[in-house]
Amino acid sequence: MVAYEFYWRDTEKGYELIGILPERRKDPGRISEESIMNWGRMILGEQADENDIFFIKVTIDKTSGDILRFKEY
Repeated sequence: MVAYEFYWRDTEKGYELIGILPERRKDPGRISEESIMNWGRMILGEQADENDIFFIKVTIDKTSGDILRFKEY
């Protein structure tokens, strides 16, 4: 299962994991970086500076629950 780990950059504490959201959309054409970032803004609320949040695409193994991070080239 594809999911996204959202992080927030705190100037004092560094990078903090906000949450992990699974991708549930069936149509890959609807998935864009902007639509994914909208989720992050919903998590933090309107006061969040979008320059301070980012996400990493991960895969979650359905059997073990392990999170696998990968790079896209």
